[in-house]
Amino acid sequence: MGICTWLVLGGIAGWLASIIKGTNARMGMFANIATGIVGAMIGGWIFSMMGGTGVTGFNLWSLLVATVGSVILISVVQAIRK
Repeated sequence: MGICTWLVLGGIAGWLASIIKGTNARMGMFANIATGIVGAMIGGWIFSMMGGTGVTGFNLWSLLVATVGSVILISVVQAIRK
């Protein structure tokens, strides 16, 4: 995947995760992109540890993996901040 694809996938995944976790009002575009990209790495690692596949390209599976990883990332950050 190219850098533009990572940015788009990361932005969408980060945005979806921020909506799921209720942090959408506090996060901007760059925070959503960063959260989505790091979340894709976390989700890919977790899914591969469970025997599945991680991010495979620009498709729904990769969006799901990145969103799950982003939700986990936001949850960990919220737990640390409290």
